[in-house]
Amino acid sequence: MQSSSTAPAHSAPGVPPVPTVAAHFASLDVQQHAARLGMWLFLATEILLFAGLFVCYANYRFMFPDGFAAASRHLNLTLGTVNTLVLITSSFTAAMAVHYAKEAKNKQVVVMFILTILMALGFLVIKYFEYSHKIHVGQLPGPYFTDTEPSLQVPGVPMYFTIYFLSTGLHGFHVIIGMIVLAWVGFKANRNEFSARNYTAVELGSMYWHLVDLVWIFLFPMLYLI
Repeated sequence: MQSSSTAPAHSAPGVPPVPTVAAHFASLDVQQHAARLGMWLFLATEILLFAGLFVCYANYRFMFPDGFAAASRHLNLTLGTVNTLVLITSSFTAAMAVHYAKEAKNKQVVVMFILTILMALGFLVIKYFEYSHKIHVGQLPGPYFTDTEPSLQVPGVPMYFTIYFLSTGLHGFHVIIGMIVLAWVGFKANRNEFSARNYTAVELGSMYWHLVDLVWIFLFPMLYLI
């Protein structure tokens, strides 16, 4: 992810600095295309990571259909729906940050990323309440499952909560990483670094956040609705 952090110090005040080109790239366009390609390859590996979890879920869902259906009904659908709306909205503000970066409106980029990070924080707070309830009633992974609710005394329920905590925990970790990435790019925007010729960092940070949103779009129906 190449940006203009090493741009010449003699740029006029209030004017985004001219992006620099690393020595091993022929031009700025080539450098930016390489950065986008690298991000797409990275996102592909992330999709493969979560795809393994989806396959794992499908396999055990086939083995324990009654247990998975019973456990799914004990998730809080309202909180899950609110979290889905929060992430979709945050993806919109991340996209708007790219739009403003192309127009060299760095202050608006900062505002959009602050809103995105706040919504990400709200997502984690809601998830914290969900986790707290699950821990309180004993709906925990594998051998730690202790809930005595009669409707949950079905084979496969502990496995469901194992996959639930593993997949949502891994997704939550990606949310935290995304918040750090967007905060870093927002810091650079606050220094008025982005313009129509140099917004790659904003674009790549937003791409990562869209991945976080996309993964949840798959997790939500898989865990809460089916």
